[in-house]
Amino acid sequence: MSRQFISINETSHVDLARIYDLALAPVQGDELAGVGVSLVFERPSLRTRASSISAVQRLGGNVAVFTKDEIGLDERESAEDVARTLAQTSTIVAARVRNHDVFARMINATPETSFINLLSNETHPTQAVADVLTLAGHFGGGDLASLRGLTVAYVGDATNVTRSLATALIGLGAHVVVGAPDGYQLSESAVALISSRSQLGGTIRVTDSAHEAVLGARAIYTDSWISMGLEAESAQRRRDLASFQVNAELVATADSPAILHCLPAHRGEEITDEVLDSEQSLVWEEVRHRTSAMLGVLRWMKESQ
Repeated sequence: MSRQFISINETSHVDLARIYDLALAPVQGDELAGVGVSLVFERPSLRTRASSISAVQRLGGNVAVFTKDEIGLDERESAEDVARTLAQTSTIVAARVRNHDVFARMINATPETSFINLLSNETHPTQAVADVLTLAGHFGGGDLASLRGLTVAYVGDATNVTRSLATALIGLGAHVVVGAPDGYQLSESAVALISSRSQLGGTIRVTDSAHEAVLGARAIYTDSWISMGLEAESAQRRRDLASFQVNAELVATADSPAILHCLPAHRGEEITDEVLDSEQSLVWEEVRHRTSAMLGVLRWMKESQ
């Protein structure tokens, strides 16, 4: 039986809890022996590609990697035909795509195949799992209960990463405050959807002030101001987001916060070297937990087979 991991919002709280548990559980031999996993990348990738390959190999699976130029999703051939082709050799297909709707088409074409979203224009669920593991490790020695009541500020351009992170955290009882200027904030519908996933008193709030967002925050998260495909807007975005830089002055107004960034970082733009390289920074723990996250998702999928 196939399982899909396309967004945090579409994954039950019970399944997420199982993924978190499996992410940190010791690997028991070749758990994916005989299982083929195809990795498809329409967009550039370093951490996601490296962690996905590492996770499959650690579990004893067979991995194949395909890039945009090799597949040409909806250019060389349709997403449906790509899915049907990969299904002949792979039980699991993990993809990083431009258009989130591609997943529904691929799943409909091959419902017997399990799909993992490695990033789309709407969500980045594996990053959110890694972030939860990072925060729980820092504040509670891996205990997810430590996130209940924790305030996490997201500062800057509210993106797919923001949506996935906030959805995961409020489902664990955390309080998320998103600080972004007009035009870069979460939509009302996105906030409503995130709020619908609240458990254990978790909340989300938005503000157009970076300083207001970080007041009382135990963790500050930021991401690039110029996401993939938005390079033409670089100059305007730098002007609009200049007051949302995570720097020493902003960090000093929070509650001795941990610093998170999904990377790649544009040092001197959304975050300064001083903060990114500080003792408060958890960015390399996040990178390490990208592999943990993939281990959890892959093992959860294997449980259904």
